[in-house]
Amino acid sequence: MTPSQDTCLLLFVKYPKKGLVKLRLCKDLNEENVLDLYRCFVQDTLEMIKKTDIPFFICIFPAEEKLKFQDWLGSAHQFLPQMGQDLGERMKNCFITVFQKGYQKAILLGSDSPDLPEDYLTEALKILQTKDMVLGPTVDGGYYLIGCQTTSFTPTVFDDIPWSTPTVLQKTVVKIQQENRSMGLLPVWNDIDTASDLKTLIKRSRNTSFISSNTMTYIQSHQICRENDDEEDTGAK
Repeated sequence: MTPSQDTCLLLFVKYPKKGLVKLRLCKDLNEENVLDLYRCFVQDTLEMIKKTDIPFFICIFPAEEKLKFQDWLGSAHQFLPQMGQDLGERMKNCFITVFQKGYQKAILLGSDSPDLPEDYLTEALKILQTKDMVLGPTVDGGYYLIGCQTTSFTPTVFDDIPWSTPTVLQKTVVKIQQENRSMGLLPVWNDIDTASDLKTLIKRSRNTSFISSNTMTYIQSHQICRENDDEEDTGAK
């Protein structure tokens, strides 16, 4: 991908501590394993982002844990605090911050889709050349990516959204349409929120380069969601 100095990426990351990340996954897996998995998700997403040569910011939550984030991910990165009462406010404020820094386009993505293809970021950039906004839908009704241009930035698309529900994408699209903004959609992808999502990731990664990722290496070494787990759950022989 050709570097684009007027564009930046915003990677949203939470600090991996108990009670803060992947709570639904904790219902089915050991909490320590879940925290380690989340660290792998972030590392794999960072490695993918670095391949693009696009400037990026790691948007951190909680904001006051910057030193811990630096110890974990390295102090050379650019960190932005996530500021706001809910996810919508935090996303909106990070967009505002980078637009104030002079960037013309910004693409925000989460750290819950560790095998997200680099090509999807390429396609998001192409969409923003002709559209005001771009969204990457998730299977569960949310979105893994949202991008916009500074000239068409519309803060209201982040307001009054029922976060962590199956209607997040739908409500966001309605708001974009109400503001008369043009929009493009990327292919649907999976967030990893449950043990079922994790099994889908494992199956999807068998014959891909992601099999050697931090995430898959950890899953294999700790025998998480083994193939015969489904048989044990269903009683199949």
